[in-house]
Amino acid sequence: MRAAIALILITAAAVIWVTNAWLTERFSETTRVRQELRSALYIGNLRSELQRTAVVPLLLARDPALIGSLNGNDYSTTSARLIAAQKDINVASIRLLDASGRVVGATDRLMIGSNEVMRPYFVEAMRSRDTVFSVSQNAAGANEFVYSRAVVADGKALGVIAVAADLLRLERSWASISDAVAVLDSSGTIILTTESRWRGLTLPEALQVRSAPSAIERAYQVTADWTNMPPDAYVGGRAVMQTESRVPFRGWRMVSFATYDSIRERVNAVLATEIMGFAILLAATFYILSRRERFKSAAVMRESADLRALNSRLKAEISERVRVQRELRVAEQTMQQSSKLAALGEMSAGVSHELNQPLAAMKTYLAGARLLLQRGRSEEAMSSFQRIDDLVDRMGAITRQLKSYARKGGEAVEPVDLRASVSAALTMMEPQLRGSTIRVSNNIPREKIMVLADRVRLEQVIINLLRNAVDAVKSQRDPMIDLTVSAGSRAHVSVRDNGPGVADLEKLFEPFWTTKKPGEGTGLGLAISSGIVSDFGGRLTAHNEAGGGAVFEVELPLFEPGTRQSKSDPTDGTNLAAE
Repeated sequence: MRAAIALILITAAAVIWVTNAWLTERFSETTRVRQELRSALYIGNLRSELQRTAVVPLLLARDPALIGSLNGNDYSTTSARLIAAQKDINVASIRLLDASGRVVGATDRLMIGSNEVMRPYFVEAMRSRDTVFSVSQNAAGANEFVYSRAVVADGKALGVIAVAADLLRLERSWASISDAVAVLDSSGTIILTTESRWRGLTLPEALQVRSAPSAIERAYQVTADWTNMPPDAYVGGRAVMQTESRVPFRGWRMVSFATYDSIRERVNAVLATEIMGFAILLAATFYILSRRERFKSAAVMRESADLRALNSRLKAEISERVRVQRELRVAEQTMQQSSKLAALGEMSAGVSHELNQPLAAMKTYLAGARLLLQRGRSEEAMSSFQRIDDLVDRMGAITRQLKSYARKGGEAVEPVDLRASVSAALTMMEPQLRGSTIRVSNNIPREKIMVLADRVRLEQVIINLLRNAVDAVKSQRDPMIDLTVSAGSRAHVSVRDNGPGVADLEKLFEPFWTTKKPGEGTGLGLAISSGIVSDFGGRLTAHNEAGGGAVFEVELPLFEPGTRQSKSDPTDGTNLAAE
């Protein structure tokens, strides 16, 4: 009996030992596989968040409102616009910096006015014309994962738009599920972790950070560890299993840790049940795990299909936008030409008067020359012929000026003397001004004022402003127009009249808005002129004088040698030369 009892005890001990070792190994492997699958899901969420955030700077850098704010130094609505964008796209923060590195708009209004010129996301974005990624610490000591891109207009970097990805939200979700998770960058430094004390350390340094256990805790740990497999590491004084996965982004790695508590609980449950119960439980566990993973895989596949469909729609929208931009450019050129032809129609009466006077004088000179030749006074007749030749040259100059103005302007810009364009516009308007009682004073400097522009389109802008001034002073007792050309850091052309002024300055440059009577104007002249000046990198503004009258001012950048360039169509990259 003793031998039988001893045999039973020995057999029981052997069975318990073998069963414990075998089940411990099996459940440890299951936990490791589950940990690897969970790491794959975490990596997918991390990549998805980074990819989603990477698109945002590209879209915001092309936002006309932000570009206009940087151009005009008007940031009154910039922060509100960024806050609305943050709510729509769910990112950590958005900030807009000007070319000097000063924060001019941010979702966190406390940052407005701060200087970020030394931050990596600003420096790298200004060096590159593409979206750049950087990791830096904010004022609170937490890591910021920022995508930034330079805001470029007319080939010039106006500032930087920076968007911070909300990766701390992923940290919080990991902490509620896993025991410990850490993301390391390419240098081995921990940049994301559920353990706040690990941030900024290497993995070996982080694993050494733990509190000293008490004697009871050490005794409990010794009795718990002898039944487990040799642990990979210790976290917080507890033996853990370590798994490592590669993150396909800038050489990052993800390391996750799981305790052996769940393994020990399942092994004890199996040892306390019948063999049949253990088999059923094990089968049910594997079935549940496999089903959950199938659900996750199906969800990932659906998400991938949605992303592909979204990508296709974006490509179609981009193609449609390019086509619309081309058609809009053609329509703008047609409207500009129509505006010039309308101006030529109004000036035709004055031009015919200008041509009739030389024709009448030529008839008189020819009659006198005929009499002189009949009387044998050929030398005096030659003088009459010379006067006729001068009159022909004058008529030719008038027609050449009209033909030059009537042709279509091009997209190419070249150095143009602003004074010559103003003089040519005054010559075109001379017949209308001569036949009226309007006093025109002009202040044009002697020195050249060179700007980058298309001469024909620039003359069209000045003529439109002069025509509007003439119409504005028709009803005045003492009509007067003052034309001034000046240059400082930029070139300026100012047209001032003593008319009644402009009633609605906000709608002044909108197409088809006019204060003239039906049939006297289309409302396109100022809208076209504003678009032309914007193409040259300048701006057209208007305001009313305190004593009455309106002032229209054209502001253009001065031409500097070595910066000559041609405007090109952004849709196809082909340079358009002037006709």
